[in-house]
Amino acid sequence: MSAPGLRGASGPATERRFAPVSELAGASLALVVIGGIYMAAYAPRRAPLGLPVVLACASGALLLVNIVLLARTKRFAWDKFFLVGKWALLSYLIAAGLIEFAFVKDRIRGGALVVVTAMLVLFALTVPLIISFTVARYQPDPTDIV
Repeated sequence: MSAPGLRGASGPATERRFAPVSELAGASLALVVIGGIYMAAYAPRRAPLGLPVVLACASGALLLVNIVLLARTKRFAWDKFFLVGKWALLSYLIAAGLIEFAFVKDRIRGGALVVVTAMLVLFALTVPLIISFTVARYQPDPTDIV
């Protein structure tokens, strides 16, 4: 059944199949949050960096896989994705910057600061990806609009 105003569409945007972008981004975000909480629990003392580095690397790998899968997506509302994504990214870069400032203010230095910064960058990229993908996936297919 076609939705009104759509030519040849198999149904609303919710019926189209997409790569598991939200699920992978959620897993990536969970790894970063776990690593961030672990690092914050040690502040201002020196935290062991083994677990946070592994979590950050795993999160980064999931994010890269996610970006590759998303880039291969056909028939997607890329205009809406980028419109929402740029403002969400700005917002989360500001939030990540404020969190970074709190760690610097707590005198976190050296390797620990590098790991925290990497996790905050992953955080600031992953959340806008989730938000913008969620908005764009429910938009009508731009190639089917009459």
